[in-house]
Amino acid sequence: MTLGFSVDALLAKARMGGKLKMGLVRLHEGDWLQPEPDLSARAAAFADWPVGVQLTRDADAPGRELAAMVGVRGGLAEAAAASHEDMCLLTRQPDEDVYRLIGAAVAWPSDWKPKDKIGLPLRALHSPIAGYEEHLASGVDRFMDTLKPGPIYGRCNWFIAPTGERRWLASELPDQPFAHVTSDNAGETLFVRSERQTLRRLPDTDAILFTIGIYVEPLGALSPLSIASLGEAVQSLVTGEGERRGTPHYAAALTGFARSF
Repeated sequence: MTLGFSVDALLAKARMGGKLKMGLVRLHEGDWLQPEPDLSARAAAFADWPVGVQLTRDADAPGRELAAMVGVRGGLAEAAAASHEDMCLLTRQPDEDVYRLIGAAVAWPSDWKPKDKIGLPLRALHSPIAGYEEHLASGVDRFMDTLKPGPIYGRCNWFIAPTGERRWLASELPDQPFAHVTSDNAGETLFVRSERQTLRRLPDTDAILFTIGIYVEPLGALSPLSIASLGEAVQSLVTGEGERRGTPHYAAALTGFARSF
């Protein structure tokens, strides 16, 4: 199965409101990473935001294994620079029963900073996500425990952002970036951001690789079906899910735009 490599394609496979779920699908090797990435954009992004690379010593061997898999020399940072996707490595120590983030090479984050997350266990990594502990944590833990080398799994999500930039780091209160948004201008002032995520276990080092491919489009550039789906989805998010990223401050404008489109 494929997830596609565009916002419209990813929205068709994403959870659109309701209870949180992993929503994993198995991918073919050829659908693992985006073909023909814009390497100049990746190089510029990492040069502009070097703190996006955070590595522990435990990331050395898995990073080299990953670099060899994508056909470059070096480690995790070089592998991510040679791909469209941001990349994170997680491992579990012999004396622990939790996976921790041991390395991150992230050029285009969705409102998070690797330096704040490096070394944290899986559940702490997801603590800002409303409903994660109640709906997803146990299932994610089981999946990580049973994931074998070879299979690749993918999923996708979406956010509404106030910017079309691929690096999104919110610096204002949630209401402020959306203060100018109305149902008349929502097509140009709201941006739909989708993460194409994959998970696989590296065969030699046993680390788990988590990749995040970022795709962003103005709301008005999407298909009518995608716009209609988003208009419905923002009305059925789980309690607390949208508040952190400002949903109450743009939802009425988005749904109004969707109805008139």
